[in-house]
Formats: sequence, C-alpha cells, structure tokens
Amino acid sequence: MKAGIVAKLHAMGIENYLERLGKFLKARGIEIAVEDGINQISDLSGETYTRGEIPFRVDFLVVLGGDGTLLSVANLAAKAGIPLIGVNLGFLGFLTETKKEEMEEALKEFLSGKASVDERELLEISFRSKKSFALNDAVINKSALARIITIRVGINGEEISRLRADGIIVSTPTGSTGYSLSAAGPIVNPSVSAILITPICPHALTQRPIIIPSSLKVSLKLISGEEVYLTLDGQRGEKVREGEIVEIKRATQKLKLIRPSGRTYYKMLREKLGWGN
Repeated sequence: MKAGIVAKLHAMGIENYLERLGKFLKARGIEIAVEDGINQISDLSGETYTRGEIPFRVDFLVVLGGDGTLLSVANLAAKAGIPLIGVNLGFLGFLTETKKEEMEEALKEFLSGKASVDERELLEISFRSKKSFALNDAVINKSALARIITIRVGINGEEISRLRADGIIVSTPTGSTGYSLSAAGPIVNPSVSAILITPICPHALTQRPIIIPSSLKVSLKLISGEEVYLTLDGQRGEKVREGEIVEIKRATQKLKLIRPSGRTYYKMLREKLGWGN
C-alpha cells in the first residue's frame, strides 16, 4: 500500500506533523509518496510528484492543512477513485475533519477498516468546450469595482430567472456550508443528492436560493456585465464574456472522504458553526 501526502507548506508546525505522519506510516510498512516541496522542509523519503500527479500514483491521500488545501486535490482524488483524509492544521476545517491531535488514531481506524468513508457528490462544469470538476461550488461573480451583472438561469433548458445581482453560486450539499452559506443559502446534509442555486446580493427581494434534484442540469448565460469571472472551489478561475454559457451538472465520480468515528455531520455543525446552540 502506498500513501500520498499533500501539505500546506507554510502551516505552523508543519515539519512536526510531517515527521509524525512519516513515522506512523513507515512503522506499518506503508510506502510514501510526497508532493513537490515537502522534501525541502522534511526528511520524509519517498517518490516525489506534483500535486496534480500524486493522486494517480497512490492508494490513499493524506492532506495536511485546511479546506483550501483539500479542495485543491479533491477533484483529482475523485477522478483517481482513491479515499482522502484531511487533517486540519487551520481554524475552521469543515472538510479537513480530523483534528491534528487525532491524526494517528484516525489513520489507524482507516487502515483497520473501522473508519467511515463518505461519498461526496461533485459538480461537472462545462465551459468553452472544457470540462472541470468542483467539490464545493462553481461561482460566477463580478469584480470588486464592476457594476451589477445579469445572468440567465436555466434548468434543463427552461429559463427560470433573469438574475440581476453581484453573481450566483451553484453548489453541492458539501459546499452548502461554504460560500453559499455566507450568501444566505441553506445548509444541506451531504448525504442528500441535490444542487443548490444561491444568488449573491440580488437586486430583487424575490430572488431567493433554490434547491433542485441533482439529476437536473443548470445553465448560466451571462447577459450583461464587465469583469465577470467563473471560479471553481475558490481555486481555479477564468473570465466570462457576455453571451457565454456555463453548464453545470452532477459529476459521475464521487469523492471518498474519510471521517473519524464519532464525528457526525451534525456534531461538526455544532463545533464549527455553533449550529443549534
């Protein structure tokens, strides 16, 4: 078995966590592959790959960092069909559920087959004859100094709205506690198969978030607006021009996300958001 390691290289104490992880894996005879850069700050020995390559060279992936680090490789891990465990070295960490002090215990549970493995739906985004994937969301919004934009929102070919707003968020249930939540979108349990559509600062009070079955397809056409961008998972983005269409649907592949035992979704909401308190 081979483990891949991806890390936020400037996280506080990262050298210590890498050393702990290396000792744990080597003691169990597990081979190690690391992303470029880790070998410059750690004595971990093993094969070295780019972040884009490593998910396709290993049996499972350990991510040390925050949700942003995990999101940078989530779509690749889903394509490769490998499970991923996120160890939170930051503050919030909805996706990096494992606390740093729980790292070894969570890995023991996974290797013994006792850990829960959630399957999280992804979005498939088609834009300019190119397909991309997102675990959290696809966002179309204007730059800071641009004026309000107009977007034609369609579902399965039917126009449902001409949205005038700062932008729009199309998210998975996993992404419902991300940007969508900040834009007054609903919280949706990741086990629900759905797509969320959340306007960003809409001009009309009638423009409210909507949840649709994940079997439907969403199309977003930019009718008017300057300096407008499409961003996927807050990681990758490009400019959208007037008249261009972004099509979004549920992806066929899912992310296998390792969750520590005893850490339920609702417990996470209480710990991270104070939900229900």
